[in-house]
Amino acid sequence: MTLIDLANPTKFLSLTARVLPWLTGATAIFLLVGFYQAAMAPDDYQQGATAKIMFVHVPNAWLAMFVWGVMSVAALGTLVWRHPLADVAAKAATPIGAAFTFLALVTGSLWGRPMWGTYWEWDARMTSVLILFLMYLGLMALWRAVDDPSRAARAAAVLTLVGALNLPIIKFSVDWWNTLHQPAAVLRMGGTSLDKAFLIPLLVMAVGFSLLFVTLHLAAMRNEILRRRVRSLQMMQASQQAA
Repeated sequence: MTLIDLANPTKFLSLTARVLPWLTGATAIFLLVGFYQAAMAPDDYQQGATAKIMFVHVPNAWLAMFVWGVMSVAALGTLVWRHPLADVAAKAATPIGAAFTFLALVTGSLWGRPMWGTYWEWDARMTSVLILFLMYLGLMALWRAVDDPSRAARAAAVLTLVGALNLPIIKFSVDWWNTLHQPAAVLRMGGTSLDKAFLIPLLVMAVGFSLLFVTLHLAAMRNEILRRRVRSLQMMQASQQAA
């Protein structure tokens, strides 16, 4: 089955029916192993056990940006390539990305309280992530406010591409401005600065949360396709009854 074949909603539904059980199992395994490794990881010599919040905070922060990147690609698919499933992918990803962003903000605040003495500080990283969360909420409201799916898809695609300008600001804010956040410790020039005792559980958790996103996204896309089919049937029945 090629990518072109997946443009057919029926074939896409067939693929998700076969893939979702395996993805669900893999997600559960990686998350269980990741949480076990995180619990067994040693305390940080400076931050103590509080540093273990990173095993949830960092993957959610990564996915908050990654999901918006996925939505940006889908937006191009809607505006440029007219892919029939592009707007379905974008709409399905929006609440999932909002959830990851919310978890990143909450866990970051819980981590920051004992480290910085405050739950919130209006530094560049925290403010830009909050803006990202508000943009997710705005997109969710837009999808609900416009009844016509094609009009909603085009408007959401434009807003998504505009919002993508915030992603490099989030990524490089710690380099461009003086913030409370430390610079990148995993993906950086010269290699990671994390010890293996922290790096391995963090990567396992990142894979687990990434698989969770893929699983939830495919399931949400399937549900959106079925919802639109039901809506089309209802409109057909209504028009026949009116005639």
